[in-house]
Amino acid sequence: MEIEKTNRMNALFEFYSTLLTEKQMNYIELYYADDFSLGEIAEEYDVSRQAVYDNIKRTEKLLETYEKKLHLYSNYVVRQEMIDEIKSLLKASYPETDMINELLDKIQEIEEE
Repeated sequence: MEIEKTNRMNALFEFYSTLLTEKQMNYIELYYADDFSLGEIAEEYDVSRQAVYDNIKRTEKLLETYEKKLHLYSNYVVRQEMIDEIKSLLKASYPETDMINELLDKIQEIEEE
């Protein structure tokens, strides 16, 4: 399993978990956050390994669909990058208040979308 995919699924899960069914939440959390194998999850829920695999794949697609429509995670990443940039400007003690104001305006625009 790719670490980037695992990290992305965990992040999407944090943003959209409340939109999932209980079974979807449990399977994704066990698989990605707790690093259970398909077989271990199947045994835990007394279902086939294929049923677990199918559920996880459908849920991954669903999480990606939510992100494509709502952009909660991508907007969060952009905000964090802007905040980091503001912090670095402040640390350097540059009197470039115009640039800081521009970044803050961009953050507000994202929040209003």
